[in-house]
Amino acid sequence: MPNLPRPLPRLRRPADHGEPAGLPLANEPSEPEVIESAGLRWINITRPRFADRDWMEERFGFHPLDFEDVYSRNQRPKLDSYDDYIFIVLQFPVFEKAQGRLISAELDLFVGPDYVLTLPNEPVPPLDALFERYSEKEELREGVFSKGSGYLLYKLVDTCVDASFPMLRKVGLKLERIEDDIFEQDTPDVVRDISNAKQEIINFRKIVRPMRAVLRDLERTKQRYLAEDLEIYFDDISDAAERVWDILENYKEVIEGLESTNESAISHRLNDTLRVLTAFSVAFLPLTLIASIFGMNVELPGSGNGILEFWMIMGLLTVIFGGFLLYFRKQGWL
Repeated sequence: MPNLPRPLPRLRRPADHGEPAGLPLANEPSEPEVIESAGLRWINITRPRFADRDWMEERFGFHPLDFEDVYSRNQRPKLDSYDDYIFIVLQFPVFEKAQGRLISAELDLFVGPDYVLTLPNEPVPPLDALFERYSEKEELREGVFSKGSGYLLYKLVDTCVDASFPMLRKVGLKLERIEDDIFEQDTPDVVRDISNAKQEIINFRKIVRPMRAVLRDLERTKQRYLAEDLEIYFDDISDAAERVWDILENYKEVIEGLESTNESAISHRLNDTLRVLTAFSVAFLPLTLIASIFGMNVELPGSGNGILEFWMIMGLLTVIFGGFLLYFRKQGWL
C-alpha cells in the first residue's frame, strides 16, 4: 500500500508581485490545498508543476507512468486501476471568458481508501466552488466525507458533469437567436455566428465523446471504494453524460439545418436581386437598340441615297440574333 498523505493544513500561496496570484514559478511547487474530515482528505493542486512531483512522491507510491500522464499535454480520458489506488483522467468543457471560447480542462484524480487527490491543469470553476463550499461548511463536509472516498469522487465528477448543462442552455439560446436572425434582412453577421456556434458544438463534442467510455468504466470500478447502497450514484453520472451527448447530437443537427436554411435564404435574396436587375435590363433593351441603330455611322432610310451599308448591318445583326436563339434552344435554355 502506498504511503498515505500526512495531515496538512489548508494552505494558499500568496500572490507574487512578479506574476499573477495562484501561478507558482516553474521551479517552485504549488501549495496544496487540503481539507479533512472523518478520516478522509481532499488534496487539490491546481496547475501542478514538475516540482510538485517530488512532493507527491514523498507521500504516495504512484506509478511513474501516472506522473507522465499528469504532465502530458495531450492526454485522453482514461481510468487505471491499481491495488492501492485508482488513477482517473477526465476532461471537462470550460468557457474562457477572456477569449470567448470553449476550452478543455483536464482533471487528474488519484483515489485511495482515505484520500482524493485532484490535479486540474486549468481552473475548473465547479470544482473550485465545491472545494470552497466544503471548506466553509463543516456539517456538509462531514456528511460527504463520512461516506468514504468513493462518494467524494462521485460528488466531484457529478458536479463537473452537471456544469455542462448551463453551457448547453447558452448554446441553445444562441441557436434560437441565429434562427431569428436568418430571416432578418439587416444581419450580415449570421454566417459568422453560425460558424462560431458550429465550432463550439464541435469542440464540446470532442471533449464529451471520449469521457463517456471512462465514466462507464468508472461505473464498473466503483465498488472498490463505494458502499453497495451508493452504487446507483455512479449510474446517475453515466446517465447525465449520455444526456449531454444527446443534447449535443440534437444541436449538431440543428446547426446543420440552420446552415442549410441560411444558404437557402441567401440564394432566395440573390434571386430577388437578379429578378430586379433583369427587369431593368429588359426595360432598357429597346432603348439601347434604338440608340444603337441611330448611332450607326451610315446613311439611314429616308436620309438620301447609298443606304446599302445600313441593310447589310441589319442583316448581320439578324443573323447573329437568330444564331444565338438557335444555340439557346439547342442547349435547352429556351
